[in-house]
Amino acid sequence: MYSGDTVLMTAYEVVFTALPIILAIMVLICLIRAIKGPKIADRIVAINMMGTITMVIIAILAVKMDEGYLVDICIIYAMISFLAVTLLTKVYMGVYAEKKQQKREEETK
Repeated sequence: MYSGDTVLMTAYEVVFTALPIILAIMVLICLIRAIKGPKIADRIVAINMMGTITMVIIAILAVKMDEGYLVDICIIYAMISFLAVTLLTKVYMGVYAEKKQQKREEETK
């Protein structure tokens, strides 16, 4: 084994260990934005970003642990995250349309 290979493997270990920690901190920041977000749209984007970062963390763990089933879990999580964000957006659009309709009714009175 070459010394360059050991240096490269050490660099990969450092990156694959540090990156999930950094991404976990980013998830916490997104959680704060999802709670405090000034608008509903900001909250939905933060939830979407949390799902995406979680998928990246799972993918990194799949490579680091050399476990193929984690990739399947990542794909399933992507589908669930997509459906959740789509549902939240649909609900938000319904609430927005309702408020807009009520405002029009109040203006016509």
